[in-house]
Amino acid sequence: MKPTRENTVDSNRSERNRSERAPDQPQDPGVDRDVLRLPSAGWRTAPDHGRSEPRPCPHAGEPARAPLRITGCEECQAAGRGDWVHLRVCLACGHNGCCDSSPGAHAWKHAQDTCHAVAAAVESPWAWCYVDDVFLVPVESEPGSQPPTPPL
Repeated sequence: MKPTRENTVDSNRSERNRSERAPDQPQDPGVDRDVLRLPSAGWRTAPDHGRSEPRPCPHAGEPARAPLRITGCEECQAAGRGDWVHLRVCLACGHNGCCDSSPGAHAWKHAQDTCHAVAAAVESPWAWCYVDDVFLVPVESEPGSQPPTPPL
């Protein structure tokens, strides 16, 4: 199913009004800060603020292309803008797009135009499936542990 604005508008509420930003952390000389680090065991669905139980998502197990470079929102940069709120990196092709809280919502538009399902958040370890409208967390986050908090 190709994502449309209508079938994702409710889910995108979870990305709106989000205020998190990645804290400035000291640079580890062994880590390339321009490469998105993904969970080694993949993703699993998790409850979000709108659902108490996760829904199935066949895209959660799809491998990402590597390496995924963090470059900034491609469309915003091409337009001379740098006012995105958060970045999402497409796991299918590595496209960098801004979140739904940003003026351009380019990650969502990329998913709609390409049918690429999953984009990972740059700021914290979670991802969103635009096709199945589900929140994804690293498999390492066991159901009894505290997974990342879904965005509001």
